[in-house]
Amino acid sequence: MKARIKFRKYGVLKFLGHLDVMRFFQKAVRRADIPIAFTSGCSPHMIMSFAQPLGLGITSEGEYLDIELTEPVYSADALRRLNEAMAEGIDVLSFRQIAEDKKSSGMTIVAAAEYLVLPKEAEASALREYNSTEPVFPAVWNEQIDAFLAQPEIVVLKKTKRSEKQVDIKPMIYDFHMEPGGVCLKLAAGSEANLKPDLVMETFLSFIKEEDVKLHYHRREVYAENPKADGPEFISLEALGWEI
Repeated sequence: MKARIKFRKYGVLKFLGHLDVMRFFQKAVRRADIPIAFTSGCSPHMIMSFAQPLGLGITSEGEYLDIELTEPVYSADALRRLNEAMAEGIDVLSFRQIAEDKKSSGMTIVAAAEYLVLPKEAEASALREYNSTEPVFPAVWNEQIDAFLAQPEIVVLKKTKRSEKQVDIKPMIYDFHMEPGGVCLKLAAGSEANLKPDLVMETFLSFIKEEDVKLHYHRREVYAENPKADGPEFISLEALGWEI
């Protein structure tokens, strides 16, 4: 059977790279005595995959790891044992069973990610519910965001490891609005289209000629397309699993 682990990453561990996070969970799964399956062959390794690796310096409360189990384990027990094996900076939020087929893996189905963007000095507020009515960005940003999105296209120079090319990112911005706690961005993510929040904000700040703004990015959730919806609709990867 397969299970999906949801976890959050914060504090100094926001600077922990993806490979180190993977090694951390390999050790934590052993310490927690989770019955994880291994590949066969001369060099067996744990069967695990991350849905959407997080960039350095970004905090998150919506990270996902899929694993394969050799036997069932109750969600509550797995959650307790894993958190006992965690270091400060990573907390496991849920442990759920998911469908067995490969098409249901988090790595395959990711379609969008949601971020909270806030001033660098307000980073700590990303890890608790924000109830303040005091705005953290100028109110004029509401109109400027509308003007930014009203453009027929938003063309940027997108860089990859191998090349640079001009891309219209407007179709990849699913939501962009102000909140009391900051700016909410819902962007395309995954193998087909992937848009980083810092690129969106850099482009926006350049559009409003306000480039010297220090920002922090906090990932709230990762989504897949809802298989039960008639039209385009997103559902969290957690909601696609069930308690064991």
